[in-house]
Amino acid sequence: MNIVILGSGNAAAVLGRKFKAAGHQIKQVYSRQAGAASALAYEWDTESTNYLSLITQEADVYIIAVSDNAIAELATQINLPGKVVAHTAASVSASVLKPITEHYGVFYPLQSLRRENPQLPEIPIYFDGATDRARNALQALASSIASGVPAIAGDEARQKLHVAAVFVNNFVNHLYVLAQTYCEKEGIDFRQLLPLIDETAERIHNISPKSAQTGPALRHDEGTVQSHLQLLEKHPELKKVYIMMTESIQG
Repeated sequence: MNIVILGSGNAAAVLGRKFKAAGHQIKQVYSRQAGAASALAYEWDTESTNYLSLITQEADVYIIAVSDNAIAELATQINLPGKVVAHTAASVSASVLKPITEHYGVFYPLQSLRRENPQLPEIPIYFDGATDRARNALQALASSIASGVPAIAGDEARQKLHVAAVFVNNFVNHLYVLAQTYCEKEGIDFRQLLPLIDETAERIHNISPKSAQTGPALRHDEGTVQSHLQLLEKHPELKKVYIMMTESIQG
C-alpha cells in the first residue's frame, strides 16, 4: 500500500518502520516539526512536509499518529474525500475523523512504542472502520505488520483495553521506578532484581497472574509485612503503596 503518516513521534516512527519492513511504500511524512519529519523522510527515502495544504492525495491509507488531544483539531484542517484515514489512539472516538472522509477508522497498536529501540517490537493491532472499505484496508494493513491476528475493536472496547494496558504497563513500570529509587537510597543495586522481574513476566505466559502471585501478603505473613513496614518508615510514600498493595492482594 501507499501510506502517508501524519506525525513524527514514537508511534509514527515505529509504525513507519514496520510498514517499510512489510513492503509498503510511505509516500509522505507530515509533521508540524519540520526537522523531525525530514529525519523520518530521509530514513524512509520519501518526502516530508510541515504544511497541511501540501499533503499528497496519492496515498491509499493515511495514518494519523499524533497526540490524542491534537487529533480533533487536525481533523478540522484537512480534507481527504474518498481516502481511508485512521488515527492510532485508544481513547479517542473514530468519529472525530468524520470531517476528513467517510472512510475513517482506527489503527490502534497495543504496545509501548519507543523510536530509539533498535528492534522492531511485536505489535498487536486493533482496528475499526466506518465503512467496509475502511475496515478492509485497515485489516489488510494490520495483518501485514501485526503479531497475531488483528481484531476489530470499537471505541468502548479500545478504551477498556487501554485501561488494562495502563495497569500492566504504566503502573507496573512505576513500581519499578519506586523500587529503583528505594534501592538507590538504601545502597542496593537495582539490577539484582532483574532476574526476578524477568521470571515473573515470563511466568504469566503460561499461568494466570493470580496463580503466579507469591509473597508475604498472599501468605498472610504478618510478621514479614510488619518488618517491611518498619523498614519503610523512612520512605512514607512507598509505605503507603506497600500497604495499599498488601490490602489489595489480601482482598
